[in-house]
Formats: sequence, C-alpha cells, structure tokens
Amino acid sequence: MTLSARDLTVTRGGMAILEGVSFDLSEGEALVLRGPNGIGKTTLLRSVAGLQPVEAGEVTGAEDQVAYAGHSDGVKAMLSVTENLTFWASVFGVANIAPALAAFDLVDLKSRLAGTLSAGQKRRLGLARLMVTNRPIWVLDEPTVSLDAASVALFDEAVRRHLGSGGSALMATHIDLGLSEARVLDLGPYKASPSARQMDEAFL
Repeated sequence: MTLSARDLTVTRGGMAILEGVSFDLSEGEALVLRGPNGIGKTTLLRSVAGLQPVEAGEVTGAEDQVAYAGHSDGVKAMLSVTENLTFWASVFGVANIAPALAAFDLVDLKSRLAGTLSAGQKRRLGLARLMVTNRPIWVLDEPTVSLDAASVALFDEAVRRHLGSGGSALMATHIDLGLSEARVLDLGPYKASPSARQMDEAFL
C-alpha cells in the first residue's frame, strides 16, 4: 500500500500555509516532516489522514488505511489501561492487546486507571493504541512529546517492527528518533506565498 500526495495545498484559518507538497510513502518506509513551528506540519498530517480537507491536490492510498496519533493521547481517564486498549482493539477487530502492552512497557500498569498515569505513561498508552488498529499507515504528530529516553527507544523499536512487517510511518518531530532509514522532507520550500488579500490585510 503506497500513500501518495500530489501538489497538496493546505489551509489554516482559511489561508494557504503550504502549497505544492508531493511525496510517496511505500510499504516499509518512514518519512519525517521537518520545518519550524507554525509552518503547517500538523495541518498537513491532519489533511493526509483525512481529518480536514485539502484546498488543492490529491491524497491517494489513505482510505481506511491510516492510524493517526496527534497531540492528544486519546485515552479515556476513567478506563484502565487494559480497558482503553481493549476498546480500540474491538473497534478495529483485533483480539490480542498483549503485544501492544509489552511494546510500550505497560504490562505492570494494565490495571491502572488512565487518569492516574503520568504524562509519559499516557503518551505510551496513546501510542500503544496504534498497534491495535491493524492499520498499515501510521501518521504521527510529535509522537515523542512527554517521553523520556527509554520510552523514545521503545517507540523507535515499535516503529521499526511496524516497518518490518510492511507498514509505513509519516511523522512530524523536532528530535532525532535514531531511525537512520527514515527519509526527511523539509517543508520550507513549500511554504505558501502570501496572497494579495493577506498582503492587503497586513497593511490595514
């Protein structure tokens, strides 16, 4: 399954922020988006994942194939770690959550209410959710926020296993994940030029 973006223009607040973005992401590949804060990494990821429309261009290969993890961990505070993962596993038809618990060092926390976890533990639970979606394309926005070095290593290993099984990953991150096999796409050249309307408003 190849994810393809062709000449994408994405908007924020009704104004174009990136334009002409194109890339292909094939099975077993990871692509890391780079660029300064505010350039549009989150908007692009949400658009690729189908959470908001693109202004122009086309995304193919994403239909029912993407598991998205954004800034929110997406956990239910009053459910236990096991109950959170079991819920998501049931949505996606996955029977066994044990590999996800083990991959993110959650076995000893499996009976804890998610609301009592630390920020890093909640983040690990949110990322473990990816493993029970059974979806081949992971779209990840700053996945290592709140993670310590040991947890980043767990995440790296989970991504490598996902790639090794034929999955792919599209990520925005400010840190070096140590994934030497990942390609990097600098979004700087795709920053949208100010429109005439924006320029007029700047001088009002």
